[in-house]
Amino acid sequence: MKRRRTALVCLTALLAAAVTALPAAPAGADETEQVKNGTFDNGTESWWASGNVTAAVTDGRLCADVPGGTTNRWDAAVGQNDIALVAGESYRFSFTATGAPADHVVRAIVGLSVSPYDTYYEVSPQLSVSGNTYSYTFTSPVDTTQGQVGFQLGGTPDAWRFCVDDVSLLGGVAPEPYVPDTGPRVRVNQVGYLPSGPKNATLVTDATARLPWQLKDAGGRAVAHGWSVPRGADASSGQNVHTIDFGRWTRRGDGYTLVVDGETSHPFAIGTAGYERLRTDSAKYYYTQRSGIAIDDELRPGYARPAGHVGTAPNQGDTEVPCRPGECDYTLDVSGGWYDAGDHGKYVVNGGISAWELLSTYERSLHARTGKPSKLGDGTLALPESGNKVPDILDEARWELEFLLKMQVPAGQPLAGMAHHKIHDAQWTGLPLLPSDDPQKRELHPPTTAATLNLAATAAQAARLYRPYDRAFAAKALDAARTAWAAALAHPDVLADENDGTGGGAYPDSRVDDEFYWAAAELYLTTGERTFERYVLTSPVHTADIFGPLGFDWARTAAAARLDLATVPSRLPGRDAVRRSVVRGADRYLATLEAQPYGMPYAPDGNVYDWGSNAQVLNNAVVLATAHDITGGAAYRDGAVQTMDYVLGRNALNISYVTGYGEVSAHRQHSRWYARQLDPALPDPPDGTLAGGPNSAIQDPYAQSKLQGCVGQFCYIDDIQSWSTNEHTVNWNAALVRMASFVADQG
Repeated sequence: MKRRRTALVCLTALLAAAVTALPAAPAGADETEQVKNGTFDNGTESWWASGNVTAAVTDGRLCADVPGGTTNRWDAAVGQNDIALVAGESYRFSFTATGAPADHVVRAIVGLSVSPYDTYYEVSPQLSVSGNTYSYTFTSPVDTTQGQVGFQLGGTPDAWRFCVDDVSLLGGVAPEPYVPDTGPRVRVNQVGYLPSGPKNATLVTDATARLPWQLKDAGGRAVAHGWSVPRGADASSGQNVHTIDFGRWTRRGDGYTLVVDGETSHPFAIGTAGYERLRTDSAKYYYTQRSGIAIDDELRPGYARPAGHVGTAPNQGDTEVPCRPGECDYTLDVSGGWYDAGDHGKYVVNGGISAWELLSTYERSLHARTGKPSKLGDGTLALPESGNKVPDILDEARWELEFLLKMQVPAGQPLAGMAHHKIHDAQWTGLPLLPSDDPQKRELHPPTTAATLNLAATAAQAARLYRPYDRAFAAKALDAARTAWAAALAHPDVLADENDGTGGGAYPDSRVDDEFYWAAAELYLTTGERTFERYVLTSPVHTADIFGPLGFDWARTAAAARLDLATVPSRLPGRDAVRRSVVRGADRYLATLEAQPYGMPYAPDGNVYDWGSNAQVLNNAVVLATAHDITGGAAYRDGAVQTMDYVLGRNALNISYVTGYGEVSAHRQHSRWYARQLDPALPDPPDGTLAGGPNSAIQDPYAQSKLQGCVGQFCYIDDIQSWSTNEHTVNWNAALVRMASFVADQG
């Protein structure tokens, strides 16, 4: 999960005469034009172009001849500076534009014309395809007289001609209401239901009395019927809803629909095939997130790309990365690993929890009564390493683990044994941008205690899981874990700077007692040593109530320790109490699920959905699944299985949050290289990619322009510009891997 801002790269070489700033319109004023000479009646006055663009007024329009062979959108541009913006003021940004040849994409932005070049609003229409006249409304997040309207035109292999007219930024315009298309009012799991599992749906209706429903097969024949249960007003959506339980029907098949209140649901299946496919696809996501290796089209058709950050121009590479100036005097080879999300950064705290959850998915298969390790075995993910007699999920996790080991400060250096918090570009880059085309300088950021303990925990876990396959790697991992543990004890309060968010997410964490507990737990489970046992048993976290409403994530890692202590065989004193604590947490999530008309174990305080809420929903389901593994209780199994309904379509927006799954699915996640929405030559995210989901804070300008005043589940929009609601990340997908594997095992 990212706390970030999107920045606009500086645009230089002004074309026209000097520009004078317009005075800011007071909030709530009448409509006021902020762009000067937007109709080009005065030629190019007030407008500029980058040095490689020839621009002039032709037939009353500003036309720019754009050179081919540029890499980035901002490598060629036209625009106007000194635009005045008022925080909280709504603006209509409009223009007419054409491109020749047709179908070119232009990135139109309203942002800051000086460092740090923040972007406040952006759109990327495909010219001619989406029409020639464009109009958008948004709300400015800042007060400034140094704003900018710009049209970024680069990143194309061939030269082309861009023409624009009637450019307007009109202040004092109320934003147009955004009404999402939620489809039929019957909300179902669009992928499907297990034959022997729970089958529930939610109906949005004004009716207060129960309503009759029918379940129909693919041929339209009614095969089951019953009555809905009125649930009243749902706080998570603001809707009046009923719920429907058709769990008695167990016959397998495709194309089922649920009909009630004059509405027919999206089609769905009853069976296990969808979950077997999702188990594989969600784990395959990681291969195309790899840094430092070319992605093979034969392994992932449509996703081939050159290796990123290997030092081939324009990359500066990750094989010899320096610290930020003045912070260390060495460089590290930190190549490899996974790109964290939709940007080119790599983060130890996010990589750590992600590696743990993939490793734990495999470890569960070894110990749980329904575990099936062969489903995660060699050859199941079609990786470059497939065929090496190592389970593919371990091969994939190792790609990240090797990177985490490289982030450790070398012996003889200050803070030796600790781990650098992250490595990423010196400045934010724009969209779209392949990793191989990233021209930015790469920098190591200072070591932190949290990162060091992530390394200790995951390396210790790796030591026990890789021992049957590669004893040398297992020994190396355990040695690194011990070194990191000792370094963290020596430096227990080195925290990440919450303001270190330029070029990459900050990932600050003000408490690390949970990371100490997690690292000690993994070291104990691997070694059985009394030192680590004593630390676990005396940690206040060991007996704390850690299963709160938001669940666990990269900043709340105590659950990682508790779940493994409860399920990985050991001789830990009081282990039964540990297991009971997991079951108590699951009881709380089960009660939450049963109280929610949309059937998810997630009800944040004040109905304030957090960043990456979909992963938090799934991680709460992991606790339910673990309670089932511990007790065999059917209620925990059914609760965990039912949670997938929410993620796969049974939600207020009637959308599957997983790309490629369901009739209507998220497929425009924020990404620099899964960016088909911006560049038709690039792909959408691969099947099995989880969107972050509703986020009440809607931090990005695009979401703010559409979702002001949103309620809970409605704080989401499937658009590449919405990085606060619609990004993808390696840790969110790890939760999907874990739960998809569990549900598939129940089939």
